Amino acid sequence: MTLGELLTRAALRRPEAVAVVDGARRLSYAALAARAANAAHSFGQLGVGKRDRVLIALRNRLEHVVAFWALQTLGAVPTPVNFRFAPAEMTYVLEDSGAKLALFEDATAPAVTAAVRGSAVRLVYVGAKAPARSIAFDEIGGEGGSIPCAPDVSEGDLSLILYTSGTTGRPKGVPRTHKNHYAGAVAHVIQCGYTWSERTLGVMPLYHTMGIHSLTSMAAVNGCFVCQPEWSVAGALRLIAAERLTALYLIPTLYWDLVHAPELAQTDVASVRKLAYAGAPMLEPLIEECAKAFRPDVFVNHYGSTEVYTFSVAPDVRRKPGCAGRAGLHGELRVVVASAERRVGPDEAVPPGTKGEVIARLTSDEAFAGYWNRPDADAKALRDGWYFTGDMGYVDGDGDLYVAGRVDDMIISGGENIHPVEVEEILARHPHVKDVAVVGEVDERWGERVTAFVVPGAGVTAEELDRFCRERRDLASFKRPRRFVFVAAIPKTASGKILRRLLREGQYTEVHP
Repeated sequence: MTLGELLTRAALRRPEAVAVVDGARRLSYAALAARAANAAHSFGQLGVGKRDRVLIALRNRLEHVVAFWALQTLGAVPTPVNFRFAPAEMTYVLEDSGAKLALFEDATAPAVTAAVRGSAVRLVYVGAKAPARSIAFDEIGGEGGSIPCAPDVSEGDLSLILYTSGTTGRPKGVPRTHKNHYAGAVAHVIQCGYTWSERTLGVMPLYHTMGIHSLTSMAAVNGCFVCQPEWSVAGALRLIAAERLTALYLIPTLYWDLVHAPELAQTDVASVRKLAYAGAPMLEPLIEECAKAFRPDVFVNHYGSTEVYTFSVAPDVRRKPGCAGRAGLHGELRVVVASAERRVGPDEAVPPGTKGEVIARLTSDEAFAGYWNRPDADAKALRDGWYFTGDMGYVDGDGDLYVAGRVDDMIISGGENIHPVEVEEILARHPHVKDVAVVGEVDERWGERVTAFVVPGAGVTAEELDRFCRERRDLASFKRPRRFVFVAAIPKTASGKILRRLLREGQYTEVHP
């Protein structure tokens, strides 16, 4: 199965079902397939062929959806990028991917036009008036035109290149095949409990694996992808009520916004029956608040990555808050010795209850085969048929996995290993802590000291938080923060992962509650 066939079969099965909503604009599956085929023909006339990369610098909008499916039909390789990239970042991805064509809009015009300057990359503009050197998307993605014959595309061909969030440096390209993508869509449907005609909020960006699988899983069940180009909690609640959304797949940060929104009490969210989250841990207080606000039938923790879409799934986080569950539909996991000094093999497993590095077997149909142009990254992450995730975790006595931060984020203070997530989970329970991130700072005596960066509520003090930690029986004294820094926001990636290196580098805005 290829992604183009996935859309074709959805259009044949339920042609009138609504596939995508973008404000007042709606496309049925029949209309989406026709628009995608026409755009594929036009992309071909612009010189785009099988395996050619096309950079997409667009928000979640109808044109992005059409372009994605068009390129799948053509056998080309969409390469969606963060629409907040600066010109230097856009240039890096454009050159690294070797894209022949770039799609852009007003918000991304400065970065894209700077990135393509002096190159032969062709430009397609989404908007009212196309700038110089560019072609209007409406001219290639409209109604009518020629419908191409299906090209020779197979499941082993490249379907997409996603660039990782880059928590430790420059983003890495992750090539995904049609087989990877189709397997991920099917796994997502099963693991989230989706049925026919689900309706989901399309706000997780389509340059991120969560956004992509929200889109492809909807096609698998003739569901509806409701675009939200820019996150707004009030806008999301309006869409939930107006479009009768049934399933949400979001990062914990966005769930926090929803359950703390003043508008929630006046919004009908009863249609939402299925919740899933990924990208970062969800702390227990937020799990409880989500369960109370939505009363879902399904509440899933999906743990995975761009490289291997699904690692594990916890089908009901209310039963075991913080648990990442067990290996997903296609996967196999182990927890092995975590070491920064030597190359650990996949057979060096640790016993239950012992923390180590989580690794995933590359035989999964969802697993990539290696990074784009990065043999150095392959050598670090791929070993003997396994992907070394860089995540710390442990398996409990029931065989369930818990994730405990990154190997590189481990704090070693006075010879003791301290995992930031342990401390963050405690501090998040304080009623006046809105958000928190814990890092290790250099300390002459202890090697590293535990430092907590806190987004504060009204009136909270460092002394109060220290007393709160001291009174907790589930936090050892040596793990409590020795310094508290109150900040305006915690820097995070688009998927909600904390950018601890930015905090260590002093890239934050201090506030005084």
